[in-house]
Amino acid sequence: MTNTETATNESLASDTVAALKGIPTRTELMETLRKEVMEVTFLKLNGDERKMPCTLITSFLPPAKKDDPMTQKKVREVSDKVCAVWAVEAKGFRSFRYDRVTKVEVIAKDDYKVRLGEFWDNAPDIGDIK
Repeated sequence: MTNTETATNESLASDTVAALKGIPTRTELMETLRKEVMEVTFLKLNGDERKMPCTLITSFLPPAKKDDPMTQKKVREVSDKVCAVWAVEAKGFRSFRYDRVTKVEVIAKDDYKVRLGEFWDNAPDIGDIK
């Protein structure tokens, strides 16, 4: 089997799994996180369910610092199985394994204040978000 065939088979498998779970593919999820705030529900490694409002919208992220390896310009992909995101309530970068995601929901811009409470005081203006 060639590398191209292997990549195609892996892509088909991930698309099928995402469809069966009713969630976007990892690529679609990361693209949406760059434009929206989402609540991602996933199972932690200890089996507990976690709901995490998160995003990758640039205006939500802290300024990049040379001494901080997980800031805006350096959000690195630890592996293709892990998603590194900005957790808006924790105000820090967090990660989760894509294969443990059970649900994703876009949080409506008009709903930020209600859903995110105290976080909103330091969040960008709704009109500033692209």
